[in-house]
Amino acid sequence: MSQGKQIRLTSGEIAQLWAQYMSDSASICMLTYFLEKAEDTDIKSVIAYSLKLSQSHIKKITSIFTAEKHEIPHGFKIEEDVDVHAPRLYSDSYVLNFIHQMSMIGLTTYSGSLSSSVRADITDYYSKCLSETMQLNKMTKNVLLSKGLFIRSPYLPNLEESKFVSKQGFLWDVFGDKRSLVASEVANVFANFQRNALGVATLIGFSQVSQGKDVKKFFIRGIEIGKKHTKLFGGKLEESNLPVPTSWAAEITNSTTYTFSDKLMMFYTSTLIALSVGYYGTGISQSPRVDLGVMYNRLSLEIQLYSEDGANIMIKNKWLEQPPMALNREELIKNK
Repeated sequence: MSQGKQIRLTSGEIAQLWAQYMSDSASICMLTYFLEKAEDTDIKSVIAYSLKLSQSHIKKITSIFTAEKHEIPHGFKIEEDVDVHAPRLYSDSYVLNFIHQMSMIGLTTYSGSLSSSVRADITDYYSKCLSETMQLNKMTKNVLLSKGLFIRSPYLPNLEESKFVSKQGFLWDVFGDKRSLVASEVANVFANFQRNALGVATLIGFSQVSQGKDVKKFFIRGIEIGKKHTKLFGGKLEESNLPVPTSWAAEITNSTTYTFSDKLMMFYTSTLIALSVGYYGTGISQSPRVDLGVMYNRLSLEIQLYSEDGANIMIKNKWLEQPPMALNREELIKNK
């Protein structure tokens, strides 16, 4: 390699940058609206910081793609995808929890982006993103705690002695009662309950302001799926006499005025579905109890089918932006 020549981006780096551009351009639309409607000064500061991060990410990715002569994604734009003057749709408490959940997702996503990065400048960029998101996560957590809104996962009794499993029933007891959940199972079931509860609240708001009949129907179906999943996760916690978190359905106003474009809301819903599949996979890998694995597999299949229907709606309406792809060599040869 000649001295000073920039190394090309790998497919992994391009994939992460492209996906981040799409997500951050969507976040800018939503966060700008949330900031316009926020009343609580502490929460407003969190929204402003989160918005600043997304704006800086878009600027950085744009400069990287421009230097590499890559087309900039269309993504989402305030003038196309949000009415910042629309009435309030979600409470400040919901918004704070939403950003907190997004920060946790960001920590997972950016660590993956960092591990797949090779070029020094991309590695440095994702190291910075990870550091910034850690700060955002800390901010949201502190504000949630200060306002009594943080919902802790269940407490377990202290471990008094180390033990070894002696019965096959630890995995599955066909004829007797199932054992209580182990700590990793509790953590995953609890977290998936919370994510689904927030997802239900999000889709209730989306369904109220959606414009297309097929889109509205899709969101309503998602609400029912989310409610069913929270009921199942809540039931697993109750089986072990553990507390079940509350829902966020009361944090949505009665507004039905156009707020977000159907394209933006469908993108967010599709993104949340994809994340849920990943989290359910983690639940399977960290749950020794066989019935939990069976449950996660069943729920994962259900939301994947739901996701396919969502993708078809987006394709029909020309809302699904195509990500970077490998060259179709056979097609190139045929068309020569």
